[in-house]
Amino acid sequence: MNHAPLKATQASLPERVALLERFDRLPVPDAKRVNEGLDAARGRALDLLTGDRARHAFDLTKESAATRAIYGDHRYGQRCLLARRLVEAGSQWVTMVLENPLPRGQEMPKDCTYNWDSHAVNCHIFTDTKYRLAPLDKALSALISDLYARGLDKKVLLVVTGEFGRTPKLEYHNGRPGRDHWPQAKSVVVSGGGFRMGQAIGSTTAKAETPKDRPMTPNHPWATLFKHLSLDAKGTTFPDADGRPVPVLDDGEPIRELL
Repeated sequence: MNHAPLKATQASLPERVALLERFDRLPVPDAKRVNEGLDAARGRALDLLTGDRARHAFDLTKESAATRAIYGDHRYGQRCLLARRLVEAGSQWVTMVLENPLPRGQEMPKDCTYNWDSHAVNCHIFTDTKYRLAPLDKALSALISDLYARGLDKKVLLVVTGEFGRTPKLEYHNGRPGRDHWPQAKSVVVSGGGFRMGQAIGSTTAKAETPKDRPMTPNHPWATLFKHLSLDAKGTTFPDADGRPVPVLDDGEPIRELL
């Protein structure tokens, strides 16, 4: 693994910390209370960046060539493998951004796009989907299998989601097909967490236009995730700028079929 990004981050830390301290002196309402809340989190982050534990977790060369091949020799696969290593190193929350699946040094195929923004102005949606689904399937399958094989399936809840769905009807740009944003319906994949797996919960109309059976909002998977973390989402509040308590979630229940 190339350690240059991590080394560059560590080298620039003093300047970045100094910049943060300058921002902390800006006149903002209730600055003392806000800064006290940030100090502890910032301290943990700095310990992570400067310690050997992070350096070891980010070093994928610690994994065998066979394991890395199972995940896939591309960004999707190696990021999923890194996520597993971060969990084993003690991370409680890991975010994987799976946009460009290409191995380093390869050029984007024609009619494909860097991320999942599959509008006709960006890509040919069928070409792009065919190009990215194989590495996605390989990476996620390997991660799920690995988590179960290592006994991490009860500790780790894997959530695979995007921002929203895609329009049921194709749109075209210069004859090239694509799909636009569609917040009315979408799918989310979850695995592990000690929950009941192997089910499809809910459905949409035949053309995936709107929910049909068991409609839910984005807060339902959020509530499920918070339950896995043993957090009382509705009973936990944070003060807004005026000091008024704002709940983490104002609605939504854990998905009962998973419990």
